[in-house]
Amino acid sequence: MSANDTIDQNRRDFLYIATGMAGAVGAAAVAWPFIDQMRPDASTLAASSIEVDVASVTPGMSLTVKWRGKPVFIRNRTPEEIKAAQDVPLAELKDPVARNANLANDAEATDIDRSAGEGKENWLVMVGVCTHLGCVPLGQQGDFGGWFCPCHGSHYDTAGRIRRGPAPENLPVPAFQFISDTKIRIG
Repeated sequence: MSANDTIDQNRRDFLYIATGMAGAVGAAAVAWPFIDQMRPDASTLAASSIEVDVASVTPGMSLTVKWRGKPVFIRNRTPEEIKAAQDVPLAELKDPVARNANLANDAEATDIDRSAGEGKENWLVMVGVCTHLGCVPLGQQGDFGGWFCPCHGSHYDTAGRIRRGPAPENLPVPAFQFISDTKIRIG
């Protein structure tokens, strides 16, 4: 093999790589408009969060709103309901995970990790869809005073944790925050 053969081989390898890279860039440039058009538009993104005024929701009352096509339960719990939820040993829970979108990682399903947090632990915000087959549970019913799903008999406690029945998980807590003392942004 001569020096010219080595140079030709290196040149050929370079041309193959350069042609392949140009083809990949060209394919990406052609594909990008198709991929980009699949993103939701601004009106859809605006509808992905809602603001709810909870000024009229007194302790012991609930409010159901629709968010992303699903019911969301907002409950202003009484001190008795909070105490009942706090007194439950975590070992008794069927699903010991908080399922709270506001937490960086799913924590234990303690009452404080499922509520609005320190100072607002009376507020509970949950997606109101049973985790068994997607029915909508009834509020302030069931064996634990929380929610009861009449479809197959799942019982949730006053923190929305599954306690009895076929549902495998707690009611999920969506991402939410208080933007004022009486307004909650969900989403």
